[in-house]
Amino acid sequence: MTYDLLRTLKLTTIFGNPGSTEQTFLQDFPADFTYVLSLQEASVIAMADAFAQVTGRPALVNVHSSAGLGNAVGNLVAAYHGNTPLIITSGLQHRELVIGDPYLGNREATTLPKPWVKWSYESARAEDVPEAIMRAYAEALQPPAGPVYLSIPMDDWKRPLSGFTRVRTVSDRVAPDTERLRGFADRISASRRPALVFGPDVDRAGRWDGAVALAEKLRAYVYGAPLLDRASFPEDHPLFRGPLGMSVKTISDRLTGHDLVVVIGAEVFRYYPYVPGDYLPAGTELLQITGNPGVAAAARVGDSLLGDPKLAVELAPGHGR
Repeated sequence: MTYDLLRTLKLTTIFGNPGSTEQTFLQDFPADFTYVLSLQEASVIAMADAFAQVTGRPALVNVHSSAGLGNAVGNLVAAYHGNTPLIITSGLQHRELVIGDPYLGNREATTLPKPWVKWSYESARAEDVPEAIMRAYAEALQPPAGPVYLSIPMDDWKRPLSGFTRVRTVSDRVAPDTERLRGFADRISASRRPALVFGPDVDRAGRWDGAVALAEKLRAYVYGAPLLDRASFPEDHPLFRGPLGMSVKTISDRLTGHDLVVVIGAEVFRYYPYVPGDYLPAGTELLQITGNPGVAAAARVGDSLLGDPKLAVELAPGHGR
């Protein structure tokens, strides 16, 4: 049933480093599936991360329980910050033995990958595994996209299931509130010397060309967001003014002279190290457009608008000015 579901979801490429508790999942492996084997779980996550970013679809990962999942956590940090949709599964010892803390028991399995997964789950019943896969797919794909984790006891795969028909589709974009977006557009239009800060979510949303068009329309300087994991604006463009910097003081100094800063698809800001200073120069306001509620809530300054960066740029009245 699970293989049929994965086939429907087009999750037929699996990246992994399995052990004994994963063998029951891999028995009778379908001929139309591909298993990409790596010698260590950190590499498994890295390969799946690249695959998901290139294809734009969630990637399925199968790692060994306990220490194997632990090996994967380091690269989960990058996948989490990079909003990469990964569905990570690991095996667990037989349910009959788990209460006695057996070898490969993966103690508190759902806790181990936190906080670097959006959702972590172990089914209460074997019959729920396909539905857990379905929810994992939805959780990984919906904004903000990111990795999720499922712990699956090895004997669950041997339990019969007559069928699973609740296959669902989900959206991967959230439209911004049009009234608030109109207010943002008015403030941008009234700005005398705006600056743009494009983050990685702009490129993820397929708005590289839109970012260039917006900058040119506003005749605004463009700065690179701190610690970009992917570029969203050409660095040889005459409006590009280089990276913004990282410390509170450096960023504030760089933004001096701009009356409005518009941050699209990025955090406000990813600071390091701590160098005291003003979060914004005197007389400078900040607007943030992000599809990530957590990123919006964590911003130290400015007004935020929740919404997909691509849709926000496209729906903005007059596309800026």
